Amino acid sequence: MSNIRVWIEEKIGCNPANLKAFERALTHPSHGREHYQRLEFLGDRVLGLVIAEWLEERFPRDPEGQLSHRLTALVSRATCAEVGIALGVPAVMKLGKQAREDGAARSENVVGDVVEALIAALYLELGLGAARDFIRCHWEVHLAQLTEAPRHPKSLLHELAEARKRRSPTYEVVQTSGPSHAPTFTIKVSLGSLGEAEGVGSSKQEAETAAAAAMLEKLK
Repeated sequence: MSNIRVWIEEKIGCNPANLKAFERALTHPSHGREHYQRLEFLGDRVLGLVIAEWLEERFPRDPEGQLSHRLTALVSRATCAEVGIALGVPAVMKLGKQAREDGAARSENVVGDVVEALIAALYLELGLGAARDFIRCHWEVHLAQLTEAPRHPKSLLHELAEARKRRSPTYEVVQTSGPSHAPTFTIKVSLGSLGEAEGVGSSKQEAETAAAAAMLEKLK
């Protein structure tokens, strides 16, 4: 029995007849032409659907806005990466030599993408029910932590600007560094006379969120 099959049985909880989709899900673009990116695209949508369905069921009295805040937190790259680390994804990923040396196995972006690709593989091989069971099992702890719907820092900063009669915050990329498969972005948020703040992240969205959080902290 292959090591990949053993890992899938133990961590994903299934014994697929065909391993091809799962092998692709665990393969970084630096390793070969058959890699996880297209599967990640599909897995992202499956994850969003299952989480949205789950939230509607779990929080029947919440308005749409609160459900959206919870959804954003649960499908974030950070949450997907936490699930991947708990599953031991970095140890079984297939990486090219340079990508491994550059730390791609520790990249939140990469690990999160692989988790979404694994969801897609599960969906394609065994259907939505299997994908739903996997997601509900491994996201339960993250859902349980959301006793209150989280407020996104960018939304909070926008509301603060309106309350103080300022223009909406503007975001600007001030630096991009790192290898192409694991970039790091530094983004500056400006709020007129109230000042500026910077944030760093492995995607523009994460860096903007970090910048907004830093600005909120500055304005306390």
